[in-house]
Amino acid sequence: LEMARFGSKHSASTLIVAGVKFMGETAKILTPEKTVLMPTLEATCSLDIGCPIDEFSAFCDQHPDRTVVVYANTSAAVKARADWVVTSSIALDVVDYLDSEGHKILWAPDKHLGRYVQEQTGADMLLWDGSCVVHEEFKLRGLQDIRQIYPDAAILVHPESPEAIIAMADAVGSTSQLIEAARTLPNKQVVVATDEGIFYKMQQAAPDKALIIAPTAGHGATCRSCANCPWMAMNHLKNLRDALAQGSNEVLVDPELGKRAMIPLQRMLDFREQQLGD
Repeated sequence: LEMARFGSKHSASTLIVAGVKFMGETAKILTPEKTVLMPTLEATCSLDIGCPIDEFSAFCDQHPDRTVVVYANTSAAVKARADWVVTSSIALDVVDYLDSEGHKILWAPDKHLGRYVQEQTGADMLLWDGSCVVHEEFKLRGLQDIRQIYPDAAILVHPESPEAIIAMADAVGSTSQLIEAARTLPNKQVVVATDEGIFYKMQQAAPDKALIIAPTAGHGATCRSCANCPWMAMNHLKNLRDALAQGSNEVLVDPELGKRAMIPLQRMLDFREQQLGD
């Protein structure tokens, strides 16, 4: 979302989003007047795929008494069906606020993030059964083994991870929050349980720290750590160059759908601005 917000404030009339489909859609929703391109339109997300709009809308219809809160990792259509859109960095604050106002919540799509938010806030939450293919791969046994090897290391975990993984964490948070934790924690070694794509920015923020990727596979596996989103990996220099040169892979969002999706997005943005103002 920060990437999309940056694009919305930039003077450029064309944005190119090197990411997955929902990121490009979000950029287009926030800046419908701009041309939004992507290196590929085939890069999607297991959370997006796992929350098809027809099934999700029917689920919402079955629970009309609940406020619908969806994670940013969703399609434009799912966002348009929601009351609020949240990122992992603001989910706790939004749900805590809604709970204080007496709202019962329908949450989608990530069940692990939803369970973590529910546990932290005590809110009445009905969870959609979705998950991230990368974070599902982290295993308790592997993390226990790595703790024995690096007993003084801090373990950083993204809340899209399963409950047993979160329980071992020294810090739980969004990508930006984990980077900040790596920078500020006194530990010289940091075990990171999230997508390996975080390492570049994390090492820049904490150049004095030794970063260790959490294992995702059991003993005997050929890949001891496979924490890489296969769809993000579809973005590379060649298709980025082609998109820039040819103006190809334009992201299109139906204008009316975009307007409806902007409503819950704007609620989150306004909530965040109010927080910063306070």
